[in-house]
Amino acid sequence: MARRLEDARILMYSHDTFGLGHLRRCRTIAHALVEDYRGLNILIISGATIAGAFDYRARVDFVKVPSVIKLRNGEYTSMASHIDLQDTLKMRGSIIRHTAETFQPDIFIVDKEPMGLKGEVEETLAYLKARGTTLVLGLREIMDAPHLLDAEWKKNGVMQKIDQYYDSIWVYGPPDFYDPLVGLDVPASVRRKMDFVGFLQRSVSANKTSINARNDDYILVTTGGGGDGSDLVHDVMNAYEQDPTLQQKALVVLGPYMPVAERTALVQKGAKIPYIQVIEFDNNMEELIAGASGVVAMGGYNTYCEILSFDKPALIVPRVKPREEQLLRARRASELGLVEMLLPEASADATVMADALKRLPHRQPPSMSGSNMRLEGLNHISETVGSWLDNRGRHLSVVGAE
Repeated sequence: MARRLEDARILMYSHDTFGLGHLRRCRTIAHALVEDYRGLNILIISGATIAGAFDYRARVDFVKVPSVIKLRNGEYTSMASHIDLQDTLKMRGSIIRHTAETFQPDIFIVDKEPMGLKGEVEETLAYLKARGTTLVLGLREIMDAPHLLDAEWKKNGVMQKIDQYYDSIWVYGPPDFYDPLVGLDVPASVRRKMDFVGFLQRSVSANKTSINARNDDYILVTTGGGGDGSDLVHDVMNAYEQDPTLQQKALVVLGPYMPVAERTALVQKGAKIPYIQVIEFDNNMEELIAGASGVVAMGGYNTYCEILSFDKPALIVPRVKPREEQLLRARRASELGLVEMLLPEASADATVMADALKRLPHRQPPSMSGSNMRLEGLNHISETVGSWLDNRGRHLSVVGAE
């Protein structure tokens, strides 16, 4: 049953410099909220180059800021190479501030980067705090290795600023899976603001049909955005080339951010293997994961939520640098018996990879691991948002489902 709100507004910020994770997480939350509350409008500020390639529900829209890309060494550069990075950041900051001033949100949700890319959101946070907007920081259940995150945050005084600006910190995972601020010196005032909402459950849209949907028995190989995913796809293809007894059909999704030369090489390589179909991108990944008998992935946050939501056997080959987030998630999930993990050096051994691929469809799904995989993040967020908006005078009344 949807509930009606009187013109409530939520603004979300997703810096998006590498991959699709932040935007996909924001979009998932936005869609769940507008489904639960009529009269709620959500605007997502995104730096993703392909923000427009996704479908958005009624009352969810996005504002695109100029793109900044993160290089593999962790440095940033403007997507438009003729524009200086500082000029691009100035434009982004100005658009973000102007959007907030015009939209006048009741709630502002910032994804992962507490002050935004290179501090670009701080001025907007100060403005919105002064006018009484509820400010929320949303953190993945795993941010990075503690020593890396600690160094990054200390350099910019981030912990003090989180305490100063934010009313609430949502952790998108259950408390017994991982603490994103483990190993950091966290003030009690910040700890009190932390709410472990649970993993964000995913579902297949009732009216969308992926043009790549299949009815046969296949495993799905996905590298998320694909910016650094070519090694994993090469490893899978090498296993097929080396082991003729590996005849499991596979659907490989390269990802929209895979560099052109790497993409071309993999399309050509895949074309010579009869069991493999290669596609570049699908904006209905949920459907492809739901239809698969197993998933091979690097294990970013969204893919991991989909593996749990659709209860799929999974083989995870995590990225190990520059961030250790995927490695830490894969290790923890593997400890709990939810997935099988291969480190990149093991994955590069064609025999080891072939054996792992053969085991995959016969592996028990995560629900059989005995671990409690609570997927209640969206419900928890919806209840929280509803109570906040009610307290702000955006009165709730129950209406028939939309």
